[in-house]
Amino acid sequence: MRSRARNPSFALAFALSLAGCAPTINLLNPTSPRFEGGYAQLAARPTGSGTTRVKVVSFNIKLADKIGPAIEVLQDDALRDADVISLQEMDETGVERIARALNLNYIYYPGAIHPTRDRYFGPAILSRWPITDSRKLILPHEAWGRKQRRNVTAATVALPGSCLRVYAVHLETQLKASPRQREDQIDVVLRDAATSTCPVVIAGDFNSKGIGRYLEGKGFAWPTEHVGRTITVFSWDHIFARGFPLSDSAAAGKVRQVHGASDHRPIWASLMLAEPHIRTALSR
Repeated sequence: MRSRARNPSFALAFALSLAGCAPTINLLNPTSPRFEGGYAQLAARPTGSGTTRVKVVSFNIKLADKIGPAIEVLQDDALRDADVISLQEMDETGVERIARALNLNYIYYPGAIHPTRDRYFGPAILSRWPITDSRKLILPHEAWGRKQRRNVTAATVALPGSCLRVYAVHLETQLKASPRQREDQIDVVLRDAATSTCPVVIAGDFNSKGIGRYLEGKGFAWPTEHVGRTITVFSWDHIFARGFPLSDSAAAGKVRQVHGASDHRPIWASLMLAEPHIRTALSR
């Protein structure tokens, strides 16, 4: 009888399982590493008193492996006019390449060094408007196996005549965190958002659709609720907003063809700023 140790298939599966459980190097300093850049074209910005519509895009680019195809996807007609983009599973070179190609400003705080890629891993925010401040939020609940801690990149974006607090989010996976633990993670974002007088957008990969009900209970609109599947059979990528009119007519959607750029489909939402907030911002 052949021993299991000599079975090549078993040996490969065992090796892969060990690699999958390799510990992550977490980057728990709340201020670093920090990467930023500015490629937005100032001359292209409108000179009017303000803007009332904000286009938000979110895209999980799997392990930042295929940046070239991802740039082509982000240049799709449905996404090309984004005011703000939340990216997940990024490294610093991928974020910079995308920002340069799309003429956007960016801020990026990695939360870990990924064990299978040996490079930075975390969410980033890109915008065609100035980014006036930023921070890294360290989320609770270390995942079993790789012992990874998730993080959020947060920033304030200076819109014409207004402002926007943006959170690029990637919560823990279904297999490594309970629904209650993901709620704990989003509570960190909500506590930070409570300190802002700007409208708030939380966008990213939540590894859950049920978290949407939790955020609705906290006063957030959910424009992407009905975009459908964003990865295999799941709807895990979403955009939530507070400080915008809660209207069912808010436009939202996804790009179906990603041409191998990722296992996720990017989503978008077009949000209308409330006029009272614009008048208040202009009067400051």
